Amino acid sequence: MRPALLFVIGASGAGKTAAVRALEARALPGVRCHYFDSIGVPPAEMMERDFGSGERWQAEATDRWVERLAATPDAANIAVLDGQTRPSFIRSALARAGVRYNRIVLLDCDPHIRAARLSGPRGQPELATSEMDAWASYLRGQADALGLPVVDTTLQSVDAVADALQEEVEMLRAEATA
Repeated sequence: MRPALLFVIGASGAGKTAAVRALEARALPGVRCHYFDSIGVPPAEMMERDFGSGERWQAEATDRWVERLAATPDAANIAVLDGQTRPSFIRSALARAGVRYNRIVLLDCDPHIRAARLSGPRGQPELATSEMDAWASYLRGQADALGLPVVDTTLQSVDAVADALQEEVEMLRAEATA
């Protein structure tokens, strides 16, 4: 049986990794957490050369992740993936892989907070750009257009965001076992 898949998406600095790590620390039965960037993110020049664009790399990497998670290598009944990818890429990959039970949740926050997180605790001020702001706006627009759940992390603690993700896990678990 294929696991149910929960995708936690958002721009850099929105709090995805911190929240998914906090969820993972809860050791929920049958839930395994994964991190999109763990496969390695090639430099833009390599994406362009090998895939034709960063967008094509993102689509192909999303496909690989869905295939991997759908194969249940760790016997999870719910797999959670933290990553930056388009909802349309996720939906296409899910359809190709035949994954029936899934959810996509967007983590979003105020651009100033995201920039402060990137420049401060994350130590990646180079990511606090107008391009990242545009990416965050695009993801928010897609989430709104597709009716995806959005968790605003601007004023929430990491544990509160992990609570919201745990609720999503439990709703997905209920759907998959009904």
